[in-house]
Amino acid sequence: MPIPNPPLLWATAVWLALALAAVPWPEVLPVWQGAGLALLIIALADWLAARPLRGRIRAEREVPHALPVGSRQAVHLRLHSPVALSGIAYDRHPAAFAAEALPLAFTIAAGGWWRGTYRLAINQRGLQRFAGIDLRLFSPLRLWQLPETLAVTGEVRVYPDFARITQYTLLATDHRLSQIGVLRRRRRGEGMEFHQLRDYRQEDSPRQIDWKASSRMGRLISREYQDERDQQIVFLLDCGARMRAKDGDLSHFDHTLNALLLLAYVALGQGDAVGLATFGHAEPRFLPPKKSVATVNRLLNAVYDLESSLHMPDYLAAAESLIKRLSKRSLIVLVSNVRDEDDDTLGPAMALLRRRHAVTLVSLKEAVLDELVEAPVEDFAAALTRAAALEYLHARRRQTALLRHGGVRIVDASPRELPVVLVNHYWELKRAGAL
Repeated sequence: MPIPNPPLLWATAVWLALALAAVPWPEVLPVWQGAGLALLIIALADWLAARPLRGRIRAEREVPHALPVGSRQAVHLRLHSPVALSGIAYDRHPAAFAAEALPLAFTIAAGGWWRGTYRLAINQRGLQRFAGIDLRLFSPLRLWQLPETLAVTGEVRVYPDFARITQYTLLATDHRLSQIGVLRRRRRGEGMEFHQLRDYRQEDSPRQIDWKASSRMGRLISREYQDERDQQIVFLLDCGARMRAKDGDLSHFDHTLNALLLLAYVALGQGDAVGLATFGHAEPRFLPPKKSVATVNRLLNAVYDLESSLHMPDYLAAAESLIKRLSKRSLIVLVSNVRDEDDDTLGPAMALLRRRHAVTLVSLKEAVLDELVEAPVEDFAAALTRAAALEYLHARRRQTALLRHGGVRIVDASPRELPVVLVNHYWELKRAGAL
């Protein structure tokens, strides 16, 4: 069905005004009748002239098949028509994405192409679908809009933020990682594995001197070491209800996936193997540790459609399941949100894992708690809220203190800071030979 355009509505309004004017002034009646007949003829003719425009447009959508969550992505629409026409276009993008600059007005020359751009805020992972493109074609006199839907469907996969890897790689190439907070301090002559022999430098320790090589070469030669390689890192990821909290546009779960992906890339670059195990949801997943170049892609495809559930985590069951799968000593990075009610399963799980493996417990801070504590107390309800937040934070600190006393390494970080904090923690463990 055609839709009246504003010019036709304004013309109709003027015609109705003439009808009202004809009541006190009968001499206006012939003008009203003539205007009505003319408007009817022109509108009908314009509609008939517009009908052949439908079904002649070809459309294309340009959007990458893989997108990083948390980014803003430009989407391009291209329209082609054998005849000149104009109108507006609205893309049926995934409902989870927020769009900017839609709808788009277009004008196409006869036989030409039009290209328009809008932007999407990519804030949900998984397989997302574009349903089609809705058009409103203007009639030649712009009195009508003719709706038309083009079946230009498509799918995109939204992954954790792999753009962080690109940024890390570029900064690492130029030795500028400190710009994002990564403290990569290479220690001359120290480490766990022999790397190479080289000429002695003034700042070298006498313990680094290889006296046999120095005797052969007739000059001082030093041994240089590097961090150990061929180690294993396994992420044990809580997919339960505690990871559903939001920090900005992304959930704690999304921030965690972004951090694990970056750390996996860094560890693989150091020759370590990386694996993943999930718990706290209906269908736990396990990727055995691998150190091939394709491991990052395996991780991306394994987690891109993961969502946090409404289940409460059972840390002990997750630890027992993981222990059965790992034959080699590994660094296990357990990511969750520690609370005081975790005594029953978290403590035993940490003890079980530490018997054979190095363990780091990553506990996510909740920004809303800091906001509640810092908010001014203006009434009794605000006082109760602040007291509850302080009690919760105190219980959380007590729980983490008990775990530290038991020998568990704990990383306590906000979701936004987690990627850099985890990478720095990894370097510290490598330099200390703690893996």
